[in-house]
Amino acid sequence: MNSRIWIWVGLGLIALFIVSGINTIPALEEKVNASWAQVENNYQRRMDLIPNLVETVKGSASFEQKTLTDVINARSNATKVTLNAENLSDPEAVKNFELAQGKLSYALSRLLVSVEKYPDLKANNNFIALQSQLEGTENRIAISRRDYIETIQEYNTKVRTFPGSIWAMIHGAKPKQSFVATEGASNPPAVKF
Repeated sequence: MNSRIWIWVGLGLIALFIVSGINTIPALEEKVNASWAQVENNYQRRMDLIPNLVETVKGSASFEQKTLTDVINARSNATKVTLNAENLSDPEAVKNFELAQGKLSYALSRLLVSVEKYPDLKANNNFIALQSQLEGTENRIAISRRDYIETIQEYNTKVRTFPGSIWAMIHGAKPKQSFVATEGASNPPAVKF
C-alpha cells in the first residue's frame, strides 16, 4: 500500500512539473514577438515621418542638399534591411538591422542639428511640428527597445536555465539576440557649418 502512495505522489509531481512549464516557453516567445512588433511599429512611424520632414526642409531653398540626400539614402537603405521575429536568434541579422537603423538615426540627427543655421526653417510651423513628432518617435523607439531588451532577458533566462532549458529543447526554442550599440554610438554626430 505504501508503495502505491509513493508511485501516485511521484506521478503527481511529474505531472505538476510537466503542467507548470510546458507553456512557459511559448508564452514568453509570444511576449518577445509582441515586444519586437512594437519596436518595428515605432521604426515604421519614423520611416513615415521622414518624407514629410524632408519635403518641409526642401522648402528652404538654401538648405544643404547633401544633408537631405544623406537622410533620403539612409531611409532607403534602412527599409531594405528587415528583421522579423523568426530571425531574432540570428546575431548577424540583428546586427545588420541595427546598423541600418543607426545610420538613419545619425543622418536624422545631423539634419536636425544643421537646421540651426536656417532661421526661416526653424520658424516654419510645419517643420516645428514634424521635428517634435520625430523627437517623440525617437523616444518611443528608445522605450520600446528597452522593453524588448527586458523581454529578451526574461526569455533568454528561461531558455538557458533549468527546467526551462528542457522545455526550450522540446520546443526547439533558442536564445534571442538583444540590441547592441553600434560602433561609435556614444559619439555625437559631427556637424560642420
